[in-house]
Amino acid sequence: MQSRRRFLFAGTAAVAALAAVSRLPRLAAAPADAGQPAAGFEFTRTDAQWRQLLTPAQYAVLREEGTERPFTSPLNDEHRAGVFSCAGCKLNLFSSHTKFDSHTGWPSFWAPLDHAVATRNDSSFGMERTEVHCRRCGGHLGHVFDDGPKPTGLRYCMNGVAMSFTPAAT
Repeated sequence: MQSRRRFLFAGTAAVAALAAVSRLPRLAAAPADAGQPAAGFEFTRTDAQWRQLLTPAQYAVLREEGTERPFTSPLNDEHRAGVFSCAGCKLNLFSSHTKFDSHTGWPSFWAPLDHAVATRNDSSFGMERTEVHCRRCGGHLGHVFDDGPKPTGLRYCMNGVAMSFTPAAT
C-alpha cells in the first residue's frame, strides 16, 4: 500500500511538473546573425520581418515551435472543400480531401500535398516525435503520428494557427 501511494504521488508530481514546464516559453539563444534571414529555405525573412508579417500566436507556433491549445482553432471545424496553406509563406500544404476528425482538438490530415512539407526528429519533452514543417519557409506546423486512418495510417496533427484556408471555387 505504501509503495502504491508513493507511485501515485510521484506520477502526479511528474504530470504537474510537465504541465508547468509546458507553459514556459521556449528559450533559444539568438544566433549571431539574428537580423539576417535563415538560410536553407527558398522563402526567408529576418526575425523582425517575421514578427511584422505574423500575429503573435502565428509567430509563437511557426517560428518558435509552439503549440496552440486544443479545440481553439476554427480550422479544426472547417469542412468545406479547399486547400490549407502555410500562414507564413502561403504554400499549399493539405487538401481538404485528406482532412479527418481525429478528436484531438487540432486539424488532422492523413497526407500532405506533394512536396509541401518536410519532417525532422523531435525529442523535446522527453518524447520521440516527428516534427512537420513547411518545406518552403521552415515554419513549424505540428507533428505526424502513425495512428491515422487508411490509406496512409498517418495523422498529420497540425496547429490551425500555422495555416490559412482557401475554399475551392464553386
